[in-house]
Amino acid sequence: MEKSVATLDKGTTCSAWNYCGQRLATGSVDGSLSIFDPCDPASSSFSCTSKIKVHEARIVKVVWVPPEHGDAIACICADGSLSLWEEVVEDSRPFEWKLCKSFPSKAIKVLDVQFGVLRTSLKMVVAYSNGHVKVYELLDPLELKNWQLQAEFQNTIDSVSTFGRANCFSASISWNPRMGENQELSFVLGFNSDTPQLNSSKVWEFDQAHQRWLAVAELALPADKSDQVFAVAWAPNIGRPYEIVAVATHKGIAIWHLGLNPDLDGRLSLEKVASLSGFEGEVWQMEWDMSGMTLATTGTDGMVRLWQSNLNGVWHEEAAFDSSS
Repeated sequence: MEKSVATLDKGTTCSAWNYCGQRLATGSVDGSLSIFDPCDPASSSFSCTSKIKVHEARIVKVVWVPPEHGDAIACICADGSLSLWEEVVEDSRPFEWKLCKSFPSKAIKVLDVQFGVLRTSLKMVVAYSNGHVKVYELLDPLELKNWQLQAEFQNTIDSVSTFGRANCFSASISWNPRMGENQELSFVLGFNSDTPQLNSSKVWEFDQAHQRWLAVAELALPADKSDQVFAVAWAPNIGRPYEIVAVATHKGIAIWHLGLNPDLDGRLSLEKVASLSGFEGEVWQMEWDMSGMTLATTGTDGMVRLWQSNLNGVWHEEAAFDSSS
């Protein structure tokens, strides 16, 4: 039997779950950030414990900072601004949420932001409405306000390609959650834009030797490279000899196997192993479970669907829920 665990405000526009702290963050149409915590240690119900006015414009996305760096949240607002909010305690006063860093917006809007951790290093990837990608690095692990721009590039395989001013409507970033001791940072990024070269999902990896980001794979068949990307999701790896990445376009959801070892040109091998269908409309969001074996998707049809692969590698819809009921 399904059970409600939290009651959200009517104007809620987005949410993010903190697996480590068992906390829920939501953004609303009035620019408020709300934090939900368990009612008590033995309870599965959550109640709102903090509500902070972040902006006059509505919040369109909230993302938790990795727990190694405290309780903090990135908020993207409808005007394209990005801000970082941190839960702090001062003197003997109780915990409260305070602004620790703001990235103002002008004509160019922030579309997505995600964080990646490697040992003691914290990176933040930000995708913008002009098709540019910026990678920031935290200079002091104890000071979330001290960020340094490490790199800026566009989401293209061919670095010398030229095109006019890009207009991007949305973007999706997903870091590789498998962070081995000797593994480089990597993430996948796709755009929904009017510029075909930017759209297809590319895997970016940090080249430690030359201190630069390189595109090592393009997750699209030749005929699909101009397709607008709505969502990407990189699955956790619990021992597979390959990575799994899901990519959603207007043609549906593609499941890709990505090799672990680059060829002589530094590119990773690719294989499209499944095309998921059976839903109507666009897919807006995708999330893997912690084992990387079940994919949850949702979109314009209002349904939450769970997808799994059987022992023969055939993907199928395991369950579907009406999120409005």
